Amino acid sequence: MTATDKITILVFDQEKEFAVEVHQYLQNSGFTSFSTGKLSELRSVLKEKKIDLLILDGSIRGSDAIALLQEVRQNYPDLDVIVTSATFPTEMVIGVMRLGAIDFLRKPYKSADLQVAVERSRKFASRQLKLKLAENRNSLIPKSLAEKIGRPFIGVSQKSQEMLDAAMTAARYPDANVLITGESGTGKENIARIIHYSSQRKDHIFCPVNSSAITDSLLESEFFGHKKGSFTGAIADKTGFFEVCNQGTLYLDEIADMPVNLQAKILRAAEEKLITPVGDTIPVQTDFRIISSTNHDIEKSVEEHRFRLDLLHRLNTFHIHIPPLRERPEDIRPILEYFSDLFSQKMNRPALTIADEVYTVLEGYSFPGNIRELRNMTERAIMLCKNNLLVLDNFPIKSRTHGSSKVHTEITSLKHAEIELIHKVLRHCKYNQKAAAEILGITRDALIRKMKKYNIIIGKSEGDR
Repeated sequence: MTATDKITILVFDQEKEFAVEVHQYLQNSGFTSFSTGKLSELRSVLKEKKIDLLILDGSIRGSDAIALLQEVRQNYPDLDVIVTSATFPTEMVIGVMRLGAIDFLRKPYKSADLQVAVERSRKFASRQLKLKLAENRNSLIPKSLAEKIGRPFIGVSQKSQEMLDAAMTAARYPDANVLITGESGTGKENIARIIHYSSQRKDHIFCPVNSSAITDSLLESEFFGHKKGSFTGAIADKTGFFEVCNQGTLYLDEIADMPVNLQAKILRAAEEKLITPVGDTIPVQTDFRIISSTNHDIEKSVEEHRFRLDLLHRLNTFHIHIPPLRERPEDIRPILEYFSDLFSQKMNRPALTIADEVYTVLEGYSFPGNIRELRNMTERAIMLCKNNLLVLDNFPIKSRTHGSSKVHTEITSLKHAEIELIHKVLRHCKYNQKAAAEILGITRDALIRKMKKYNIIIGKSEGDR
């Protein structure tokens, strides 16, 4: 909750120590709070500051609590009031409630009772609704799903909607393996979690594994488990990832970095759903879905014999590609605003305004680190911000923007050149794929994958070109 979203509470109590204690409790609970024990200061604070809730001690020396409440309600009709008192006469309770007090607390009251009373106020409910709407702003998934995956899915672009549609399609088929491709920082694990928690497997484990972070010597034990004494250091039975994920989802991140010697075993486990722990002879039946991801060109890895083609086919039942942030610049504004709200809240800063020039420059920036870079950039910018306005100087990217854009342009041109070359060679060979592959210096399977990747379709229209 940012400072502008906190409700402001004024504590009026002529017992100074008690007033300070309540004031400090409210501050520590995330509210903006003031306290006073003087009637003159009470009237002054109400006049000068925008108070949402008044905690009013009804045991006022030299004054009538009912008359004071009547005065406050007349001058500030939108102000919520909680009345407290050490005495509890029925006529007093009836009187303050008739005048519009939202609650009555008997002193001394517990902090939990005060918290409940505050949360029953109209202002608190109103602010909570406002926060909920802000959290869901530009999120393409409901809050309930966002809570399960630990983050919202922010976007307004057509490409973001297409990604989500693809994820929801994959979720409807809980036995289909999914391959997610995209550059580093685009949110591949986010999509994987959306698929899992939207599927029939949502009540079972989602187990993320970084395929490149496990040492070669432990790979087989980590995936398949082992029996006690099966090798030096195996001091107890261990359950592997495949068995842990029974009924759930095994998420293999950076799948292209998996050692070749393990790939055949992964393939067999994915096909048969039977695994044998190291040191055991009895296979274990398990049911899991594999979602894998990579930021590499996995087809190139296949061509270079670093990744098995048959494993790729097994893992790639359903393919989702996440475009880089530079290809969906319309998503930059809502993502930036989300991170700005998130880090302002974490740093206990008021909600920040973002200068228009920031949006303009960032929407033209190439973002080689994608959403992860934007997140880190925003957090750093808020730390550098001297006031409540985020300006371009808080985002030190000017020197990199031109060069990065130039590189992106060259990469895009290279892609188009490759597409045109494939078209040209195919026409020269009268669309004989084997002959075209020989001229291009690649295998026929590699050519077919590239044609699929670039949506090159051989048909009547292609033959007429």
